[in-house]
Amino acid sequence: MGWAIVFLASTLFLILMIRNLEDVSGVQDVSYSQFKKLVDSGDVSEVRLRGESADGKLRSVMPIGPEGEAGERFRTRIPVFGDESLLPLLEARGVTLRVEEPEAETRWLPSLLMLLPLVILMVILMRSMRAARDIAGGFTARDGQFLEQSQVGEVPRVRFADVAGQENAKREVVELVDFLKDPARYQKLGAEIPRGALLMGPPGTGKTLLARALAGEAGVPFFSISGSQFIEVFVGVGASRVRQLFKAAVKNAPSIVFIDELDSIGRTRGTGLGGGHDEREQTLNQILAEMDGFSEHQAVIVLAATNRPDVLDPALLRPGRFDRHVVLDLPDRNDRVAILEVHTRNVPTDASVELERIAAGTAGFSGADLKNLVNEAALLAARESKVAVTADHLDRARDKVLLGTERTLVIQPEEKRRLAVHESGHTAVAFFLEHADPLYKVSIIPRGRALGGTQQVAEEERYTLPEDYLRARLAVMLGGRAAEKGLLGSVSSGADDDIRQSTQLARAMVARWGMSEKIGPVDLRDSEEHPFLGREIAQPRRFSESSARAVDEAVREILLEAEATATQVISAHRVELNRLIDRLERDETLDRTQIEVCLRGPVPIAGAANLE
Repeated sequence: MGWAIVFLASTLFLILMIRNLEDVSGVQDVSYSQFKKLVDSGDVSEVRLRGESADGKLRSVMPIGPEGEAGERFRTRIPVFGDESLLPLLEARGVTLRVEEPEAETRWLPSLLMLLPLVILMVILMRSMRAARDIAGGFTARDGQFLEQSQVGEVPRVRFADVAGQENAKREVVELVDFLKDPARYQKLGAEIPRGALLMGPPGTGKTLLARALAGEAGVPFFSISGSQFIEVFVGVGASRVRQLFKAAVKNAPSIVFIDELDSIGRTRGTGLGGGHDEREQTLNQILAEMDGFSEHQAVIVLAATNRPDVLDPALLRPGRFDRHVVLDLPDRNDRVAILEVHTRNVPTDASVELERIAAGTAGFSGADLKNLVNEAALLAARESKVAVTADHLDRARDKVLLGTERTLVIQPEEKRRLAVHESGHTAVAFFLEHADPLYKVSIIPRGRALGGTQQVAEEERYTLPEDYLRARLAVMLGGRAAEKGLLGSVSSGADDDIRQSTQLARAMVARWGMSEKIGPVDLRDSEEHPFLGREIAQPRRFSESSARAVDEAVREILLEAEATATQVISAHRVELNRLIDRLERDETLDRTQIEVCLRGPVPIAGAANLE
């Protein structure tokens, strides 16, 4: 409507401009005295009087303009006091005379030129206000398109077979599929399927994929939206969008509503950050109200995903809302094999590829990480114009995911020697300590932010960490610094990350896990909460200054003991260590077999990767 008004105003403006140009084209202005001379000489054939203005036509084209311009039409102004001799002169010369009403003082064209910018400005303001009202009243055009696509019955094509490595989670939600397929079977026995299920787990474990697979298995419409999409600049948008979303889901029941990143709107209320009028709190209140409004005959299940369940409001987790909690863990070795099989379906692989070996070297990888690993290997193969992905491509892709892309740096010989000593110290301590994880690879090639790295593999999946294993791990972390100090007589900044990680681990051993005889089994950890994650701003310390000092002293003792262990190992195997340093400085990267040849130890056992 607004653009139509602008178009009509512009059209009228052009028409008046054209008419005005037509009116003045070919008309010459003459003085009144010249006008009387033309009449007296008989050159004027017609005159039109309109108040104080007069215009007319000559009998032929002749020069009448102020600069000698030729013309046939003219115009002039009659004096205000009038001229009694003009009419007799016109009659005597046979001039045709017409008298008309004088024009209005205000001409249309100047008035329109003044009003047109104001009209255009009003139209723009009206359109802006209408757009703001549409946003504040509900879904935007993009959101409306999302709802329309869901209302026509869009069912995801993902199935449980596409979700590998989460068998426990799939067993938790399989009865939801049965309920959506045949809700009457449960309702006639008075059974109530949970209205909400909360999918919890680290990023990349497949929460969104599992939700889509559940809808695909049940064959029901899938309404998916992120928690951040509920929040806009205008107050009330979130609550309005919640109503729109649940209204569409109920209309298309049985259906599934999936809210991703629930913690962005479902954080604990009453924190003093924003007050009761806060847009997030209003949106959360509307979600709670909508879930309570479901009747037992409405087959609508609400799924939500989060990796921060500890910051969610307790009202979300009570029975009748998100009372079923489905935990998605990082995959173990067998699950990683299954995930790799899924992601290599459409990737041609060489006969040298052993998924079991790749899975053994990727402990701690999520499903998304494994997918990225396969993709990086495929990119490497394509870059080299290979017809299939080989085991070498997967190994290099694993190094790229863990350590980053190789960097080309000009390293001086002295610095390269120090790098070889540092990484060989890590390697030797890990090789000779009984409880340390076996080695996988050592390299002094710069990758990412690191100038080198020592990688270890675990013999088996670890769900608990014994104290002797942790102390060996601390010794390995400090082995590089101990080697620099023992062989070069000084230390460098290269141990920065080693000291940081070892200090964190030692503090956890003392303050969380009770592995210090002086401290004992007392929880003295520092607060891990943050006020903007939905917790109180000021948290009182739960222990005294003397306890904090005791923790610091215990941490220092553990670290010094670990460094002493590393120093002892390096001193006892100095010959083997020098052999490893020379080989590493020359070849820059050594695998487990080459490391064993240098240190003359047992062949390490393949397992899950553990990067320092």
